[in-house]
Amino acid sequence: METILTIKNLNKVYNKYVHAVKNLTLEIHKGNVYGILGPNGSGKSTTLGIVLNVVNKTSGEYSWFDGKVETHEALKKVGAIIERPNFYPYMTAKQNLELVCKIKNIDYSKVQEKLGLVGLVDRENSKFNTFSLGMKQRLAIASALLNDPEILILDEPTNGLDPQGIHQIRDIIKLIASQGTTILLASHLLDEVEKVCSHVLVLRKGEMLYSGPVDQMTSNVSFFELQSDDLDSLRVALNSNPSIDKVIEEDGRLIVYPNVSMEAAELNKYLFDNNICLSHLIKRKNSLETQFLELTKNQ
Repeated sequence: METILTIKNLNKVYNKYVHAVKNLTLEIHKGNVYGILGPNGSGKSTTLGIVLNVVNKTSGEYSWFDGKVETHEALKKVGAIIERPNFYPYMTAKQNLELVCKIKNIDYSKVQEKLGLVGLVDRENSKFNTFSLGMKQRLAIASALLNDPEILILDEPTNGLDPQGIHQIRDIIKLIASQGTTILLASHLLDEVEKVCSHVLVLRKGEMLYSGPVDQMTSNVSFFELQSDDLDSLRVALNSNPSIDKVIEEDGRLIVYPNVSMEAAELNKYLFDNNICLSHLIKRKNSLETQFLELTKNQ
């Protein structure tokens, strides 16, 4: 699989004391949607700034497209939004995008194509200062896509948006990804990453805590919700099973955490053999939020 971006032992230190990025190593592969997840101050924006050549690194290295292209040339194949949308307020959406095309030597035909992609064709002749924040963000995405980049980098793309605006941006990201564009998305919103990303990178105080598929992170721990007419007998039977790690009661149900991989049918049979009939049995997996909090609680 083609490697779009490689980062090795990257460090950024501000004022000799603030270690914003600590020995960061990662690879971004073509065709995936990556979420860089972490609280404010975790080093997400600093990392993106370094690879986009707007923030100077302290040490380490990074390379684009398997190192075959110099950074200056590589960035011509990168689309990025790392700040608030900034267009001329009294120019229309179409005029602003045409200006970007002129500066970057891009054919004007791309303007209609990208306005259609982000759902702004009906507002192409409206001035930028009449746009809502969500519309401004969608126009910024259209602008970043004008050069048909191989990778799109977004820093907190739904920050400050209302629920409708967030939903629209998510749908656009999914559409862009479905067309084969690699996406690198920085966010502190776990729900956002879980819904749109295939892979997640968890940062905390500049350090990498996890890198891998989203579903692999969330499927590490499964648990069961159980209910029976006799909770006491159910609890006794569960505590007698060496494959059960802990049992917690919540709202009249028992939350059961096994210490080994276990299927619902297997647990149901064990309880039936012990004369326990269940009225409720659901197997669940921890959300990305639960796993993230567990991962970072001791950091």
